[in-house]
Amino acid sequence: MTDDRIPLLIDTDPGVDDALALLMAFHDPRHRLLGLTITAGNVGLRHTVANALKLCEVAGVDVPVYAGCPVPLVHDAADAAYVHGQDGFGDTGYVPAVRQAEAEHAALAILRFSHEYAGRLLLVTLGPLTNLALALRLDPTLPSRVGRLVVMGGAVTGQGNTSIPAEFNIAFDPEAADVVFRGFPAFELADWEAVVRHGFLHRDFEGWLGSGDHRARFYDGISRFTRQWSEGKRGALWHSADALAMAAALHPDGVARAESRYLAVELEGRLSRGATLVDWQQRTGRPANARIVMAFDQARFEALIRAALGA
Repeated sequence: MTDDRIPLLIDTDPGVDDALALLMAFHDPRHRLLGLTITAGNVGLRHTVANALKLCEVAGVDVPVYAGCPVPLVHDAADAAYVHGQDGFGDTGYVPAVRQAEAEHAALAILRFSHEYAGRLLLVTLGPLTNLALALRLDPTLPSRVGRLVVMGGAVTGQGNTSIPAEFNIAFDPEAADVVFRGFPAFELADWEAVVRHGFLHRDFEGWLGSGDHRARFYDGISRFTRQWSEGKRGALWHSADALAMAAALHPDGVARAESRYLAVELEGRLSRGATLVDWQQRTGRPANARIVMAFDQARFEALIRAALGA
């Protein structure tokens, strides 16, 4: 029997917003989730792997989890435990999952799946691009086998969330992002500034959690620390970066507006390391490599989140 579902591989660093995006992917019947490749980022690799395994267990999803790179390619970087909790899941003290990660390294799993599903693979990255950059260095022909690459990262007009111009995923490992953005002739980008334009009210989200199922109850616990931090820092609206990227990946017809431009990463700037520089005025003459999500159907976005929580 032919499986017509779209093969989906997710590289992620769970992370509270990663968890919401993963619940969205778990809930989508049109995609076949092949596995989760895990990197360090929001917190260290030990925690991000454990969190991925636990979320699969809670959701009743049996997909392989592959541990990847524990550190950036070149330079050390600070994590985001101050947002996600020291364990990345709000320090709730959950009982670890029974299942363990696979023995295969995440970068090798990416390459293997790219061969098995050549031309059809949907690859979504929700964290720093370390695993994908390593895979690309091992096999520079990788992009020719990826049907779509969707990246959560960047701040396309320099309004970052980590430094003045930089977004966390790119700033955590700018060298990896540079490798990926130079290696892939075409990718789709959901950046931090788009995320800010697609916030939703904390009180609405709390209502969704209250009317949801066991997934919502688990997510309520692991996200409480982050939601309280967000409300104190950013006010009435909450923002889930990875959820927006996942919505654009799973439902590209929900993208209301996108712009295609050439994009590069700044590696050396004293104040701008990790910034994503977009040739908005097309001065370089270089072909566009990034299709940048500018707007997504807000009602549809929120409906996808509610469905993933069983609300």
